[in-house]
Amino acid sequence: MTEQTLIEAARVSKAWPFQEAQKLLKRYPDGKPGGAPVLFETGYGPSGLPHIGTFQEVLRTTLVRRAYEALIGARPEDGKTRLIAFSDDMDGLRKVPDNLPNREMLGEHLGKPLTRIPDPFEAGFDSFAHHNNARLREFLDRFGFAYEFVSASQMYNDGAFDEALRQVLRNNRAILDIMLPTLREERRRTYSPVLPISPTTGAVLQVPVEVVDAEAGIVRFEDEDGSTVEQSALGGMAKLQWKVDWAMRWYALGVDYEMCGKDLTDSVTQSGKIVQVLGGRKPEGLIYELFLDANGEKISKSKGNGLTIEEWLTYGSEESLGFYIFPNPKSAKQLHVGVIPRAVDDYWQFRERLAEQPLDKQLGNPVWHLLRANGGFDGAEAPGAGESLPVTYGLLLNLVGVLGAGATREQVWSYLGNYIDDPDPAKLPELDGLVDRALAYSRDFIAPTLNRRAPAANEAAALEALDRALETVAPDAGAEELQTIVYEIGKQEAFGFENLRDWFRALYETLLGSSQGPRMGSFIALYGIDDTRKLIAEALARA
Repeated sequence: MTEQTLIEAARVSKAWPFQEAQKLLKRYPDGKPGGAPVLFETGYGPSGLPHIGTFQEVLRTTLVRRAYEALIGARPEDGKTRLIAFSDDMDGLRKVPDNLPNREMLGEHLGKPLTRIPDPFEAGFDSFAHHNNARLREFLDRFGFAYEFVSASQMYNDGAFDEALRQVLRNNRAILDIMLPTLREERRRTYSPVLPISPTTGAVLQVPVEVVDAEAGIVRFEDEDGSTVEQSALGGMAKLQWKVDWAMRWYALGVDYEMCGKDLTDSVTQSGKIVQVLGGRKPEGLIYELFLDANGEKISKSKGNGLTIEEWLTYGSEESLGFYIFPNPKSAKQLHVGVIPRAVDDYWQFRERLAEQPLDKQLGNPVWHLLRANGGFDGAEAPGAGESLPVTYGLLLNLVGVLGAGATREQVWSYLGNYIDDPDPAKLPELDGLVDRALAYSRDFIAPTLNRRAPAANEAAALEALDRALETVAPDAGAEELQTIVYEIGKQEAFGFENLRDWFRALYETLLGSSQGPRMGSFIALYGIDDTRKLIAEALARA
């Protein structure tokens, strides 16, 4: 498959990363002026640790980045694009988070830039922000993201933003005309685009600021002790209000693409107006919906009603997280542990399907984008396409559930020997990882809820028929043969099932203790015919 074939298919693809990338193609039909790389940006506030919101924004931006490269026939190593992970670590600490150590010490530094506050974790970092920035980089590196880290404090302190700050000062009045109508009356009285750093306390001040000399960068304001101060706003002696800062960053760095959550819709509007005043251009971007919890409520870090990266990776794979996040970013997604098993199995189902699909279908397959996201491949053919797991995660969970809360990985692998040839964990690392996750998921969420009920009279009769059939079947009978046996029993009028669904529900509830379950033929093959007959005997004893 040629590169040109990929380009042509990508340019007509309806997959959302390509639709987003098309915006950049329209923005620069002949490439960015001067051959400069197209710049993608993601933002991060280091007053807290990185989380799933951070992951999804970097992932989705990366997907658009790689889609754009496909549109123009570029490879990651060509340098046609850049991705900046920007840390807003010049921000003043507004309040002390409840989940941090040394809260009393942090309280003494309220208002100061995060890079000028000691590390509450006492982990050897220069500041609170340096600690969290290191965690951010570790977090992004763990997932293999290709990015460049940029610190706001470093940019301000080193003077890299000085010319852009002068431009803000030159246009101070025009920026106020944009922002003041959006503010409450009380806020208008103290609002200033520029936030000076107090020379006495080091705090970021929310006070009215008079521009004395825009070219020299001199401003005048009232300090916390009531004295009038005249000082430079350059070289780290001031920062900008959030919406002005965002616009200044777009202008100074030449950002071409940045997405954000629905909660920042107004910020995008105001910052877009401000960047035009500065002489720049609002980047292309996507406003995505936010995550919801199991009850459909907005996830809040302060409420703790969300799902952390660590929790997802305890019970599911990294790939499954990306797969779950991929579909339509403009639709809200519920994020809770209950979505993990299906996400794992759907990922592998789509990965297996990828090899058989024509190119236009591949470009709509989430796995094509996920495999490509971090340079996994740069042509049309995706390595790993067509691969599958011999056992689904759902089937593993049912097996572990039947084995009980004390199940071990050695037990699970011994049962896998009933189902697959040469069940060697070293040769099946993806499956081995899922075994550990299945044990954790079952222990924490399945075992406490299992309840094997007694079968009704007609169900008991059907179970007896199934037991007799299993008694005569060959020990090495395959999953399809066993599934056929189960089907045929459920269809017999003598047992009175209105439909096969009722029969399978009876099997799940009496044998597995759950209202839902796997293909029973696959489960019997995995668990073993003799052990399945023991389950049936236990169920009949409860009748």
